[in-house]
Amino acid sequence: MTETIPISTATASQGKAAATTAKVPSALTSDFETFLKMLTAQARNQDPLEPLNSSEYAAQLAQFSMVEQQVRTNETLSELSGLLGGPNMTQLSGWIGSEVRAVAPAFFDGTPVRISTTPNELAESSTLVVRNGSGEVVDRQVLSPGDRTAIWNGLDAGGAPMATGHYSFSVESYRGSELLSEDAVASYNRVTEAQIEGDDVILILEGGQAILAQLVTAVRSGDPQPQ
Repeated sequence: MTETIPISTATASQGKAAATTAKVPSALTSDFETFLKMLTAQARNQDPLEPLNSSEYAAQLAQFSMVEQQVRTNETLSELSGLLGGPNMTQLSGWIGSEVRAVAPAFFDGTPVRISTTPNELAESSTLVVRNGSGEVVDRQVLSPGDRTAIWNGLDAGGAPMATGHYSFSVESYRGSELLSEDAVASYNRVTEAQIEGDDVILILEGGQAILAQLVTAVRSGDPQPQ
């Protein structure tokens, strides 16, 4: 079942690609207008005693028609490219197979999960808290002071892997015995599919959950070893 975490996103690369595409018909239109002005000036200023040969005039009109048709063709192709989402599809392909970091549940299938921990700055100690898909705490792991990353191996007290599924992570920050805060933290998930819905880029992660690309705070190549 697909879970969607809704936020809006706008991709700057899409606007850049659209601006690049727009330059082509603009340049052709400029050439077309220049050609039209030259042809008009030629007709206005020709010597009435030696008028332009009719065959030459016809050839210029034919060339005029070809330039006009080329402008219209390129405008049509530009519109079709926008409808088909050419630049968008190129962008989407870059997500597939990569691992993205986001504050979202991680899919565990026996492979250790890398987590970006962010303890409270005032904390003297901190603990990683792991919850299953039902929200139950299934593991707690004391973090070393100053750690910004942690590896959750997903093993129970007997050393056996926990059930395959989605697990969420948070960090409890303590000063002495006082709990200062508990904050959700980010983990890495592999992207299996990318979609466009309106202005949103939706990433489908391994295990079926979906997030919007705006949630992503880091991207790395697929299949790295946890460190």
